[in-house]
Amino acid sequence: MSHYVSRLGQRRGSHPSRTHQSRSALLRLSGAARRVRRVAMLSVHTSPLHQPGTGDAGGMNVYIVELARQLAAQGTEVEIFTRATTGALEPTVELVPGVLVRHIDAGPYEGLSKEELPAQLCAFTHGVMQVWAGHRPGYYDLVHSHYWLSGHVGWLAAQRWGVPLVHAMHTMAKVKNAALAAGDTPEPAARVIGETQIVRAADRLIANTAEEAGELMHHYEAPAERTAVVHPGVNLDRFRPSGARSAARARLGLPPDAFIPLFAGRIQPLKAPDVLLRAAALLVDEDPSLRGRMVVPVVGGPSGSGLAKPEGLQKLAARLGIADLVHFRPPVGQEQLADWYRAASVLVMPSYSESFGLVAAEAQACGTPVVAAAVGGLPVVVRDGDSGFLVEGHEPAGYARALRRFLDDPALTDRLGAAAAAHAQNFGWGAAAEATAEVYAAASQERRRRLRSPHG
Repeated sequence: MSHYVSRLGQRRGSHPSRTHQSRSALLRLSGAARRVRRVAMLSVHTSPLHQPGTGDAGGMNVYIVELARQLAAQGTEVEIFTRATTGALEPTVELVPGVLVRHIDAGPYEGLSKEELPAQLCAFTHGVMQVWAGHRPGYYDLVHSHYWLSGHVGWLAAQRWGVPLVHAMHTMAKVKNAALAAGDTPEPAARVIGETQIVRAADRLIANTAEEAGELMHHYEAPAERTAVVHPGVNLDRFRPSGARSAARARLGLPPDAFIPLFAGRIQPLKAPDVLLRAAALLVDEDPSLRGRMVVPVVGGPSGSGLAKPEGLQKLAARLGIADLVHFRPPVGQEQLADWYRAASVLVMPSYSESFGLVAAEAQACGTPVVAAAVGGLPVVVRDGDSGFLVEGHEPAGYARALRRFLDDPALTDRLGAAAAAHAQNFGWGAAAEATAEVYAAASQERRRRLRSPHG
């Protein structure tokens, strides 16, 4: 049994180590259990073909792509249904053998925000049903929906097809609203209601961490016996240490000896890139010589509520007097992103909420330590004091103190970086896909058992 998956058999507050064996036993499947052959995977609001770091594309895109690839490699075919956002792509695109991306027409290609998509769920569901109608009965064995918008489509599809629904929240409205950044927009009540309905409808819920599973149970009364923990993974072939840090810096045109705290991700209040800029300004105030030996790259594009003020971060850098130190770069492909991680002295991730924190895992896999907020799944991803440092709260002074440790001890980057690369080996996508397949099989087995039961 993979250590990646466990059934949450206790309420929030129970110690995970004391229940690990019993949880594993609950999900251990007999050899007679069939592997799910074909999964309909739903991602309404963001396409797996979109560039992460742009618009609403981020960690969830990476999650879906990598999970689907690994499931296919292990013998489970995946068809990903997503909303068409351009007419330039074919209705069906083969991502890799065994993984199809199906583009569903639902509303105009461009100009729709995520908040406007609920009005298009009927059209999206119709498109999914049209595809299904073209297949023989029983073509799909299971529906796996991602994010609450997809969950509503998955709820209907799974009921209509008579198959299990497995749902991954990725983020939750109640959790985000409890940890809003200053000036950020709360998630609407409609989303809270929608998530509550999906929790009740799903045969299995997949959480990224035990803390997220606890939040599902605490905020949404998710049944413990239907909640499984599967840690997301990292593409360890792509994200890995590669030569000296100076070589990556040379490829990116960065100074070889500079101190480089990196932000990578979507630019929005939730991700708190402003905290890094404010911390950098504090460091320069303390030591003006840093102005000639520090570079602060911000790699990513505006997203979510950050779209309302797309130039806000640039203006903040100017007000703080560090515009000359902050280098804004657009979102980049995965290969170049790995180089940014390798070039950095440290990745800084001051998010107000993170269900897991794939960016932190990717950076560590490249041999770069992380300074991160002690929120959500980040305490699982970052081993405090070993692969990086966790900071309580979001005061810039706390992040400045953590970054000062790297300035005071230049060898710390390589020392923690080596431990970070070793720690990241725990998060391979192969193990994550195996664990997800176990959740699929458990959901399918339970559904068959209910159908056989005279009281089912």
